[in-house]
Formats: sequence, C-alpha cells, structure tokens
Amino acid sequence: MSKRTSAKYKLDRRLGENIWGRPKSPVNKREYGPGQHGQRRKGKISDFGLQLRAKQKLKGYYGDVTEKQFKKAYVEAARMKGDTSQNLIGLLERRLDAVVYRAKFAPTVFAARQLVNHGHVRVNGVKCDIPSRRIAPGDEVTLGSKAQEMALVLEAQSLAERDIPEYVAPDGTAKVTFTRVPTLDEVPYPVRMEPNLVVEFYSR
Repeated sequence: MSKRTSAKYKLDRRLGENIWGRPKSPVNKREYGPGQHGQRRKGKISDFGLQLRAKQKLKGYYGDVTEKQFKKAYVEAARMKGDTSQNLIGLLERRLDAVVYRAKFAPTVFAARQLVNHGHVRVNGVKCDIPSRRIAPGDEVTLGSKAQEMALVLEAQSLAERDIPEYVAPDGTAKVTFTRVPTLDEVPYPVRMEPNLVVEFYSR
C-alpha cells in the first residue's frame, strides 16, 4: 500500500503550484517555496530538472504513489500500442482511488484512498480495499451505505471547485460507471501536466 509520508500541501509549496486546485492550498497565499531560502531567485532549471519536476507533479497528484508503482505504470504504458504519455495517463485514471476521487465520493485523492482502504467501496457489487486496482470500461463503482452518510463524502459531493468528468457517468449520488479510458485533454487537471516529460525522464 502507498502511504503518504509528509503533509500533502508541502508538495504544493515545493512545486509552487496548486496541483489539486484546492482553495486551502498555501500556494494561494505564498507562491514561493518553503524554508528560509524559499524566496530566493530561482536559477534556470536543466532539462533533467524539468523532467523530474513533471514526474513529481504527476506522481504527487495521484496521491503521491510510490516510485515503484509509478514506474511500473510507465513500463506498462511503454509496452502498450500508441502514445506512451497518453497510455500513462489512461492507466493512472483507471486506478480505483482516482475513479472514487473523480466521482466526487471524496474531497481529495488521499481521502479517496482511505475510503477504499477502509472497505467502503464496491466494484461491480464486490467490496474492494485495494486503491491501485485497475478499473475497466463498463465497471460500476459504488459507495457502501455507511460511507454515504459520512461528513467527508457529503462535503465532497457539495464541492463547487470540480465537476465529474464525462468518462465517469453518475447514477444517483452513490454509484458511477467508468465508461471509457480518457485522453490527456479530457482529464480535468487544475494545472498543466506534462506526461511527455515523464516519458523522457524514464527513457533516458
């Protein structure tokens, strides 16, 4: 299981971007980096630095998944037919915790992972507690009855800051169907993601 080792907003500060588009992000108040040297003028970033930053941003967005899991997704994307960067986005969006987040069952991707871990989510009627489980087009993802009454879930469903994307079709408030694997353009990222740089990072 992937476990978050530091405060999620530290990633926002480090990258200087509000990567989840949340109103509470400290980047909204302080765009400079953390620490005593955070306000110093930044030097020019090398190509490697840009690639590493793109990887950290995409990896962090999906709940700071482990390097092992992320690289495994890249290797699988590279083996598939078509564009590797598009394949990588498709594989990441098919994670169960990502679908739970897209369905607005949880306010953050970290909360979505916790919901899955605690057994509150069912895939095609069967309880699943593995956040990295790969969802296929046509699969139904449902919230358990206890989870439907949680304050966390009710808060997520009332959020105005994001909408449910077209490839996740809602059926009421506690059930969605993953209709198809999205392309990069269809994924509602609050900031610009550059999976092509991630591919360059790993293919060096």
